[in-house]
Amino acid sequence: MSFKLSPIDTVDTISAHDFQNNYLKPRRPLIIKGLTNNWPAREKWTPEYLKSVVGNKVVPLYDNSKADPAKPINSAAAEMPFDEYIDLIRSQPTELRIFFFNIFKHAPQLLNDIVLPKELMGGFIESMPAMFFGGSNSETFLHYDIDLPHIFHTHFGGRKHVILFEHKWKKRLYCLPNATYALEDYDVLNPDVEKYPSLNGIPGTEAYLEHGDTLFMPTGYWHWMKYLDGSYSLSLRAWDKSWAIKAKSLYNLTIQRKFDDVMKRSFKSRYMDWKEGVAIKRANQALAEGKPY
Repeated sequence: MSFKLSPIDTVDTISAHDFQNNYLKPRRPLIIKGLTNNWPAREKWTPEYLKSVVGNKVVPLYDNSKADPAKPINSAAAEMPFDEYIDLIRSQPTELRIFFFNIFKHAPQLLNDIVLPKELMGGFIESMPAMFFGGSNSETFLHYDIDLPHIFHTHFGGRKHVILFEHKWKKRLYCLPNATYALEDYDVLNPDVEKYPSLNGIPGTEAYLEHGDTLFMPTGYWHWMKYLDGSYSLSLRAWDKSWAIKAKSLYNLTIQRKFDDVMKRSFKSRYMDWKEGVAIKRANQALAEGKPY
């Protein structure tokens, strides 16, 4: 056995009433295939068009390697002009990806090509739309977003494999202390449950996003993603109504992140070894107690 994965619910369209009662309030993921039908971006955002509006802006690139314990999370592995990077992911497999790129800072006219789904919910953070690009073979490590937003994640130009878990499984997933990501030593697609037994039987959901599909990820959801083709995605973020979640977001972004960065710089691999040991201990304890958390 391994994870117990089931398909993510998928609809072509959905009313605000059904969305709020069946997905937003109970915090269940959903794929809406027709959400972008009225977006100019659905047809307009070809690789050549994005190259033409962003040009040779140098962008940081990330790969699949395990995080360096001496560096802050999300430290870049390389950099490259944007137009050359787009040519790279279209021509060959690569692990290199662009993470949380504010493309609208460089090409603000792109904002005219998207429509915030305010008919479904409020709370959108209009200043923080971001794009993610990846070549086939690139993947994001298993994590949840540090600021705890609801996310509408729309994919363009290819396919992306997605696996999600509820937030409550954080200890069983070997969440590292002072972090929002999991132990990076196991393969999410084929975890070794003899070495990492607490993973066995954890329920999750799975989907393959295609061009124009929008994935709704509720606040705190763990997600792992792999690009099957050189392609790209747009994330729109919205606050949850809960003040407790907003407070936790602020804590994560300030106290927790800064503390973690200081400890990494000060103790490097010793600190990372401690974190991994604690993650394993907590996971084994949660498994023994029969709890997800």
